[in-house]
Amino acid sequence: MEPQVLIFDADDTLWQNNIYFENAFAEFCDYLNHSSLNPDEIRAILDEIEIVNNAIHGYGAVNFGKNLSQCYLHLAERAIDEHDLTRITAIAHQILAQEIELMPGVAETLPFLAERHHILMCTKGEPTEQNRKIDLSGLRPLFRECIVVKEKNRDTYAELSGERNFHPDRTWMIGNSPKSDVNPSLAAGLRAVLVPHERTWTLEREEIRDPAGRLVVAHSFADLLRLFGSAAG
Repeated sequence: MEPQVLIFDADDTLWQNNIYFENAFAEFCDYLNHSSLNPDEIRAILDEIEIVNNAIHGYGAVNFGKNLSQCYLHLAERAIDEHDLTRITAIAHQILAQEIELMPGVAETLPFLAERHHILMCTKGEPTEQNRKIDLSGLRPLFRECIVVKEKNRDTYAELSGERNFHPDRTWMIGNSPKSDVNPSLAAGLRAVLVPHERTWTLEREEIRDPAGRLVVAHSFADLLRLFGSAAG
């Protein structure tokens, strides 16, 4: 195998992320204390809010706080005062204080791949939040580029690879999300590796479309050594 271009997702591929949003959502449900709606029903309503707002404002803990506040205003069964909205915002913003927990195998596997391949990071979200996580992870020096975009879709990958003259047969998007990592990179003509995460965000799940057979499913992050460990840098 000659050196490949490996484009890595960040959240829930290189480090834990969605679990902190899930914990914040559980705390939100406790505070809301709705008399009839269960957490799944509340989550469905929040999903609808996020689908609309994420397309306008993007992702991240700060915008998540705005989405929770909108959901609270919609569902609260008691009089709402400023303290309520301050509390809701604080529930979301505590995500920003979480330490970076690398996914199993990342610390051991990524340096090995960086010596043998051209590796980049492509993550979506609020630039300040995402760059802070990249720096706290300690992984930035391993990547030739760390790119933060508002959204990851077919055009994102087509432009990224086209501007850098990456050969599509030797360019791989590696991530946990069918919606943001796998399907759009395949649609752009690249290859992809799905590294499943059992708690991938519900809005990142969708049926995988791989008519050309350009997808590989890894059992774990360390499994990338089997896929890409033989190339000489």
